Amino acid sequence: MSKRFRLLSFCTLCLTMALLLFSSPAFSVAPERELYELKIYHLKSKAQEERVDKFLQQAYIPALHRAGIKKVGVFKPVEGDTAAGKRIYVYIPYNSPDQFFKLPKTLQNDQKFVTDGKDYVDAAHDNPAYSRIETILLQAFPDMPQFQAPDLKAPKNERVYELRSYEGPTEKLYQNKVQMFNQGNEIGIFKRLGFNAVFYAEVLAGSHMPNLMYMTTFENKASRDEHWKAFGGDTEWKKLSAMPEYQNNMSHADIFFLQPTNYSEI
Repeated sequence: MSKRFRLLSFCTLCLTMALLLFSSPAFSVAPERELYELKIYHLKSKAQEERVDKFLQQAYIPALHRAGIKKVGVFKPVEGDTAAGKRIYVYIPYNSPDQFFKLPKTLQNDQKFVTDGKDYVDAAHDNPAYSRIETILLQAFPDMPQFQAPDLKAPKNERVYELRSYEGPTEKLYQNKVQMFNQGNEIGIFKRLGFNAVFYAEVLAGSHMPNLMYMTTFENKASRDEHWKAFGGDTEWKKLSAMPEYQNNMSHADIFFLQPTNYSEI
């Protein structure tokens, strides 16, 4: 066997071993943390609600699919909420920041979107489709870097999606609460107890800062109440919440009970 052949064989062996090593779970690359946009339409009338529904279902979501966004969630407050019918929540998961920043131009150049959404896009100043739009930009937590569509069996009109917003008294204490979800394994507790979370995320830009948000889902209101009762009595949660390092890291919480629309994909 020639010296050159032995050298080539050795190099091939080294390359094979390196590929096997770095393809193993221990060396796998962590998934990219997704970027999320939460658009909240504030509405004044039932007519505006129907108009936005039509736009989202027939023009906006199909255009997002053409732009490479696979699933979009659309939610409304549950019946009985005093604001029911006055808000529509649109949840958009992006593969990358670039996809988010390019979307307005992409939609502008999408002639089918412009045509299908004409009633909304070309609305007159004195007959707008909404009162205003609130936009919240989020980035997924490291311990749940990609959103998860919930595994629910109940009809959509029975499901309860719980959107929670936690504000911190200072930036440092807010980051402490984020750490509690990740390194502290609060996410793991939710997962073990079957909360069917869609996402956990840091708010990068919004009207309430510093802030984190997450969404859990349930078959119905009774299931929601049972899950939270189990969470409150969980031994691991009691231990985590009592730790001195995780005290006073939240100053305000908002809870929104939502239901998916019949055309929501999440």
